[in-house]
Amino acid sequence: MDAVVPIRRMHQHRCWVNAKLLSAASELSVEQLRAPFEIGQGSVWQTLLHLMGAEYVWLETVLGNESPVMPGDLPDELVGNQLAEDSVRSFEDLRARWSELDARWETFLSELQPIDLAKQIFKVSTSSVGGQRRATSLMDILLHVCTHAHYTSAQLINMLRQLGSSELPDPMMITMAREGT
Repeated sequence: MDAVVPIRRMHQHRCWVNAKLLSAASELSVEQLRAPFEIGQGSVWQTLLHLMGAEYVWLETVLGNESPVMPGDLPDELVGNQLAEDSVRSFEDLRARWSELDARWETFLSELQPIDLAKQIFKVSTSSVGGQRRATSLMDILLHVCTHAHYTSAQLINMLRQLGSSELPDPMMITMAREGT
């Protein structure tokens, strides 16, 4: 088996968990979605946006955009009380955009070849070394997207638990496998 097979499986798992998280979050009121928490990005809503945003930014990066920004995710996004034109405006909007993003990931992963994994991908950092152009192997980026999603999913499940959600997703890959996915 080549290394692409488990990477595709991990991304299949990521999408499966995301769908379960969206399903659980869809049961929440707007107030619950935006309730403050001391974990994640500070609320279920902001953490969902962060999770999708990370997946968007890394896909754009591996497709060649070294300085990607999630649409609507600019520092001056709020001008007065107006959202940027391309901001995610509702839960339905979030779900639709994420579905489109998942389809783009699926296309990218279906075309992935083992030789591609060693390719160095460049990204201008916006985090701790902001502004620096750094190289990372495609394999490490693809693994990072999944481990980041798993970590962030645990934060979301914790928030859902604290909100008393009746539908707590089971994020384990073994559960996905046992369900025949």
